[in-house]
Amino acid sequence: MTKKIKPNLSIAQIINMSMGFLGIQMAFGLQNGNASRILQNLGADVDKLSLFWLVAPITGLIVQPIIGHMGDNTWSPLGRRKPYFLIGAVLCAIGLVFLPNAASVTHMIAANVLLLAVIFLAMMDFSVNIAMEPFRALVGDMLPKHQGTIGFSVQTILIGIGAVVGSEMPNWMSKLGVSNTAKDGYVADNVIYAFYIGAAVLIVSILYTIFTTTEYSPQEFAEFEGGKEVVEEHSKFSDMFRDFAKIPNLMKKLGIVQFFSWFALFTMWVFTTSALATHHFGLSPDDTKSLEFNKAGDLTGHLFGLYNLFAIPFAFLLSPIAKVLGKKQTHALALTCGGLGLISLYFIKDTSMLWISMLGLGFAWASILAMPYAMLIDAIPSRKMGVYMGIFNFFIVIPQIVNGLFGGTIVSQVFGKMAMDYIVVGGFCMILGALITLIFIKSQEESPENMGEEIQQIHF
Repeated sequence: MTKKIKPNLSIAQIINMSMGFLGIQMAFGLQNGNASRILQNLGADVDKLSLFWLVAPITGLIVQPIIGHMGDNTWSPLGRRKPYFLIGAVLCAIGLVFLPNAASVTHMIAANVLLLAVIFLAMMDFSVNIAMEPFRALVGDMLPKHQGTIGFSVQTILIGIGAVVGSEMPNWMSKLGVSNTAKDGYVADNVIYAFYIGAAVLIVSILYTIFTTTEYSPQEFAEFEGGKEVVEEHSKFSDMFRDFAKIPNLMKKLGIVQFFSWFALFTMWVFTTSALATHHFGLSPDDTKSLEFNKAGDLTGHLFGLYNLFAIPFAFLLSPIAKVLGKKQTHALALTCGGLGLISLYFIKDTSMLWISMLGLGFAWASILAMPYAMLIDAIPSRKMGVYMGIFNFFIVIPQIVNGLFGGTIVSQVFGKMAMDYIVVGGFCMILGALITLIFIKSQEESPENMGEEIQQIHF
């Protein structure tokens, strides 16, 4: 059988198939900006925060390769990846509603409030991973490889929009007059209402993708593979271990870069609220109930919204910059800017000027969400796109687990609970990732013709 070439998709079609990512990242933005604040409101100590945050990477480590394997071998009337979008969205929406209400639910069922909050957090993380992994695989399923950078860049743009809205939502609620303080042991109303809105947007955006995107059939995939079977007749979970043993060399090297990149990101997400409270607002590390601490929490959400906002224009620029510099050079430059951004948080004392730090983080975030996947996509067989994307996620979650296990102890024992010092460490980790990218990853650029085609196709 003659191998059939996948047709190019329009920008509108790529947006449609990625729209659900907007809702997922709104949920992710709400969680990143507010989980530490919620847990501290409910009584968690700063040196224990990283342990609570372990829930996210551990669930990702387990769930994503399994969902990827299942998606590779699912051919339902709804599609190959879409059933997982829907299941993940519903479960995540439930978690969004209950996490900030853990204290109220605790009184109803006489449970430990922190334990219940962690259960709801785990539910969110579990379901986000169910929904997120298939979106990465969908780019490989639907797009010809020369459109891969565009596909992941569009996802990055939607991720940025969703994360901006999610990160800023509690702050916007406060400006609308919703209270940003609560009685001891409870979560402020502005956070609670923001999570409700996030749940609604998540469901709507996932349904939009489901109704506007038609996945290829098994027969069409077989044609794209030149007649090779796409679904293995006796595929089983143990095949994931065989697939892991065969991961491409490029994936291993990119995995090292991912380790240092995501170690830095996890540091930022977990400790920024405490870092701002102590370093910029002059609070003691144990002051988690005051109005000033909640202002630090609102500022964290605002800053996280800014770096996601800055990531949007950078996502548009990734392909043109990569055409000039090369993909690995572009990624190294972005990581360097991100590392300098984290380090600058220590030196910029005026909170109104912290947007400068977020500018570098925005460039890094845009690249982290797109360039490693754009470099990797050529090395992954189409029929294994889901499972290999899930395996690649190992290099995202393992650094978070390592950081979660030891980060709190380092902040407490080495830095005297001054979390800003540890964020500086995260900045140097991101710069180290940039150096590894330049030194150890060989350029695997696409031809100038294909890169030119990508640039042309990004115009609406």
